[in-house]
Amino acid sequence: MGEALLGGLDRWQRRHAAAAFPVAVVRKFLDDRASNLAALVAYYAFFSLFPLLLAFVSALGFVLQDNPSLQDDVLDSALARIPVIGAQLRDDIEPLAGSELALAIGLAGALWAGLGVTVALGRAFENIWDIPRLEQRGAVQARLRGFLVLLVLGLVLIAVTVIAGLAVGGRIGPWAERLGALGFALAANVAVFLAAFGLLTARPLRIRELLPGVALAAIGALVLQSAGGWYVERTVTRASETYGTFALVIGLLSWFWLLAHLLLLAAEVNVVLHRRLWPRSLTGELEPADRSALQRTAEAMRQDERQEIIVRFR
Repeated sequence: MGEALLGGLDRWQRRHAAAAFPVAVVRKFLDDRASNLAALVAYYAFFSLFPLLLAFVSALGFVLQDNPSLQDDVLDSALARIPVIGAQLRDDIEPLAGSELALAIGLAGALWAGLGVTVALGRAFENIWDIPRLEQRGAVQARLRGFLVLLVLGLVLIAVTVIAGLAVGGRIGPWAERLGALGFALAANVAVFLAAFGLLTARPLRIRELLPGVALAAIGALVLQSAGGWYVERTVTRASETYGTFALVIGLLSWFWLLAHLLLLAAEVNVVLHRRLWPRSLTGELEPADRSALQRTAEAMRQDERQEIIVRFR
């Protein structure tokens, strides 16, 4: 009876695109073992956070040394995007100091260590897009792309901070300020995720081909930021000193884990749309989309230009 029910459900979803598309996204997510990739991205994000913050604060102090007020506002905006421990880090982050040579070496070291998260995210995108191994980027090129993503993030934070300051200075009213803050946050997420999806994807894509996943990631990130604020308010602030420390660490790791899953799921949406990989079968039958997905997965294992992989189906 269970097989008959599954067969009926499978036939129904293959006839209806509204059901077949999310099923195909989930199938692709599971086929790529994207949950394992997301866990790796979350791991690197956790350990990359502090070197990147150190580099960001040091660069901010150098670039905006003549405008300490804007420097503080941009730093507050950056830390506000880390909902679990952002407020706790405000008074504990000190910029690198010393001679120009020492500062340059320290910044380079912090960036190299911190860019691990962008490298892990780029590797995950390459796996999701079935990029053959011989075409995947090397360590230096991957980090250069990651640096461009971080540069976009810094510019977006400065722009959003300046625009928000002008809006508040104009006294536009509390409701308008809240809607403006929401709009600025959504626009910032779109800009950063568009840069991340465009720069970290190995094969060039047009902007309109990235927008569905970017929109999903931007809206989902706002929800996760709100959930992080709720977690801090309901759990961390009421915890004891010892338990509160563990709650912060677990909360931050959980937030990174959820955000990584969101980003990879958004990337899967773009892949399924770009290659029209639906409908997918839930039973033993093979749809054309199933054959295409399996063939690309096999061809992605190529490690040499002379290697040829032929996929046949019985």
